Amino acid sequence: MSTAILTKTRIHAGRWEGLLEVSADEPPGIAVTHLGEPVPGHAVDPLPGAEGKWTLSVPIPAELLSDGVQTFVISDAETGERLASFAIVAGEPLEDDLRAEIDLLRAELDLLKKAFRRHCAETGG
Repeated sequence: MSTAILTKTRIHAGRWEGLLEVSADEPPGIAVTHLGEPVPGHAVDPLPGAEGKWTLSVPIPAELLSDGVQTFVISDAETGERLASFAIVAGEPLEDDLRAEIDLLRAELDLLKKAFRRHCAETGG
């Protein structure tokens, strides 16, 4: 049994890309799922001049993208061990929620700053 480490390198042109490092001569079989369903089309290619290192490219199918958070899980096909995951966040309702949360955090930070300044002025510190 080999040990596999998968590190994300980037998302580019509709593909998630990562570096797969293994302690064996061959990479493990890779399974990619979204909502428990397989996502086909991933590719594992040897990294030239780097023994035990492979590039993994996973397509992000447009038909799987919709409002909300879409999570993709990358795992060892044989053992089921999760190697990595990534999420795509999209949609206007989510955008509004994030803006509202940031506004609330800013307001709370302003209150804390005022209270801290008042405390420093009152204690002479």
